[in-house]
Order: sequence, then C-alpha cells, then structure tokens
Amino acid sequence: MFGMVRKIKRIVRDRTVYMEVYGDNKISYRVTAGRMTENGSDVITYGIEAEDLNTGEKASIPDFSRDIEDAVDFAEMLISARTHPSKLYSCALNYLRMSI
Repeated sequence: MFGMVRKIKRIVRDRTVYMEVYGDNKISYRVTAGRMTENGSDVITYGIEAEDLNTGEKASIPDFSRDIEDAVDFAEMLISARTHPSKLYSCALNYLRMSI
C-alpha cells in the first residue's frame, strides 16, 4: 500500500524582474522571469514576489506560471486587493481555484 515518493527539486535560475509595481500601501509587487530545467530542457517560468518595505517581510513564488499573462493578472489582483506578503500563498490558491 505504501510506496516511496520521489520529489524532484526544481530550481529557478537566471531570474530577472519583468515588472515591479510599488503600491500605495508601501508594498512592492514583482513579476520575475527565470529558467528551470524540466525533463532535460530549459523552460521559461514566471514568478511572483511581494515585499513590505516598512517591515521587510518578503514572500515569493518563484515558479508561479509558465504564462506571462497569468502572472501579470495575479500581480494586478494582489495590487488591487492591497495584499500583504503573508497572504501571498493563500491568494495564489484562491487564484488557481478561480482559474481552473
């Protein structure tokens, strides 16, 4: 009944900031672009970062989506909702729930 599960660690390399917006709540929202290797080939992936410039709190999802439109749309949702970095993962789950 039980088996061994092998988890492949995926590391995003060569990250660069694609878009950065400084919100009126002093939180910086970023969409990043990077590369990761999957099945022997390089794949472009887009990530999300949120950094509170008052407290220094930071959260990121380095491989949020392979589609730039999804990443930018999610970043716009974070900005309009004035989301703090501590809520980034729960908002990402909500976004995925709505988009599927």
